[in-house]
Amino acid sequence: MTRVLFWDVDTQHDFMKAEGLLYVPGSEEIIPALKALTEYAHTNGIRILASADDHVAGHRELSDTPDFLTTFPPHCMRGTLGQRKIPETALENPLVIEPEAEDAGQVRARVAGHRGDLLLHKHWFDVFTNGNIGPVLDALDPERVVLYGVALDVCDKYAIEGLRQNHPQIDLWLVTDAVRAIHVEAGGRLLEDWAQRGVKMVTTADVLRGGA
Repeated sequence: MTRVLFWDVDTQHDFMKAEGLLYVPGSEEIIPALKALTEYAHTNGIRILASADDHVAGHRELSDTPDFLTTFPPHCMRGTLGQRKIPETALENPLVIEPEAEDAGQVRARVAGHRGDLLLHKHWFDVFTNGNIGPVLDALDPERVVLYGVALDVCDKYAIEGLRQNHPQIDLWLVTDAVRAIHVEAGGRLLEDWAQRGVKMVTTADVLRGGA
């Protein structure tokens, strides 16, 4: 059987809720799909690897004069409601992996011995700046990654490009009705480019039918 991993990108209150500090347009519309994917994973014994922004003042991503490309207004500040994942994507017994690099062997052992989901904190929108992501993926050793979340043209983009570059052997699926972009046109161009480069475009219904 194919080793499948669901990859939940930043489904946090500040991004997903209209009152959030950095709401990604249309994200409330995809919450039912996100809930269905989360429940499907937990019902079928599929582990979820989630990422989450975890900011404090001074992080390089934060700016009072943001360009909304590489800098953004303060959001997902540690200890606030906005930093939390929405209830619909709550993880089961999550093992939190902080960004500071640890001994790779110890990380692999900790992940291999854990039986719940995993949560990668990050201080920059690129999840591959978490210094432990390599050993985490080595321990999980997925053959297929099913990715969803926000924002398509920022955090999703860096996750997909990082996987393509560092783990090209993984069969990468993107759930197109469970993502939203900050800049809609940029998101559309990314979908076209990824499809041409071998990323499989699927819907939530495809996944729920057992397609994953």
